[in-house]
Amino acid sequence: MARIAYFDCFSGVSGDMVLGALLDLGLPLDGLRNALGSLAIDYGAVAADRVLRAGVSATKFRVHQHVAAAAHRDHHHDHRGAHPHGDDHSHHHTLAQIAAAIDQSALSADGKARAKRLFQRLGEAEAAIHQLPLERVHLHEVGAIDSIIDIVGVVHGMEWLAADKIVVSPLNVGGGTVECAHGTFPVPAPATARLLQNVPIYGGAPATELVTPSGALLVTEYATEFAALPPLRIHSIGYGAGDKNFPRHPNVLRVVVGDAEAAASTEEIVVLECEIDDMNPQLFGPLMDRLHGSGALDVFYAPVQMKKNRPGTLVSVVARPEDRQRLIGILFAETTTIGVRYRDMRRERLEREVRTIATPLGPIRMKIATREGTVLNALPEFEDCARAAADHGLPIKEVQAIVTKAWLDTQS
Repeated sequence: MARIAYFDCFSGVSGDMVLGALLDLGLPLDGLRNALGSLAIDYGAVAADRVLRAGVSATKFRVHQHVAAAAHRDHHHDHRGAHPHGDDHSHHHTLAQIAAAIDQSALSADGKARAKRLFQRLGEAEAAIHQLPLERVHLHEVGAIDSIIDIVGVVHGMEWLAADKIVVSPLNVGGGTVECAHGTFPVPAPATARLLQNVPIYGGAPATELVTPSGALLVTEYATEFAALPPLRIHSIGYGAGDKNFPRHPNVLRVVVGDAEAAASTEEIVVLECEIDDMNPQLFGPLMDRLHGSGALDVFYAPVQMKKNRPGTLVSVVARPEDRQRLIGILFAETTTIGVRYRDMRRERLEREVRTIATPLGPIRMKIATREGTVLNALPEFEDCARAAADHGLPIKEVQAIVTKAWLDTQS
């Protein structure tokens, strides 16, 4: 049975929040210290405390820097923005220095490769924003001591978690502005926004930065998919705290771990709808064909009574989320509607397969639907039955009965 970890980012995400949630789930702090302590970076000590965030108990991961590291931080300009989750942007290191330190760490070979790839991605995001070669980028985020600890620590923690699938919710990025080394920017900050390309995000309360670059980097690295909470049987929940304690808004990352429910196949879908009362009825047939040909999972029409008591047609299209925009374009191009509604949904499907069985009328395909290995539906393919009926001069319903009996005989 698949082990799923669901990252509920209703209050954003940062590297220290991920580590806090993993520690809350049971990641041994001593094991984390061993993994971090082998790094050739003089960072200081790490600790974990129990805190309350808007009444929710959570684990706060902390870094206590050595005096030398703190003095180095104070000697430089403070590049930190308004980071409610605690990512520090001081004490810079180059990518080469970080890679060399990772090679001396206690991470596994796969963990070392992943950690170096994460820092490479972070550096590439900064380089792209500033239009500079990678080796010339001033690595505000990459070189921060806290970020090095967070990222390497999470790599160790995710290996410990050993989830088969990581599902991440849409990310609440917060709102307002953030102070960066190059000025004031709207949330999400430039590096964060670049790392979140093709990721579902939304702006929400509180009006501050909720997703940091390290948080964006980590969830995009590990996410198997971005979706709502999937069906699962929960066996543990971890809460990782951010620095700030917002009133009436728990500043925590919730990680839910459980076993996937295997009773049915579950998938994300989107349902598109529009009503039409002024279109030539002859156009509905070609419309359905084009929608199906462009990826629609299902298309159906229903009669409705519309404004001014005019009869109309409700057009409903079931589709995959990634096909939404293309199918909406077809509805606007091929119909007279001026608006299309859509809503995201989940659906469960029986496991389906097609089997060809031998019958007195020749080979006929059967559509078989099962749940947990039990056959719940078995229907002959209509086109095959129609062809056999024409070949043998029989009514289609008689052919269906013959084929169904042949199928039942194979099950006895």
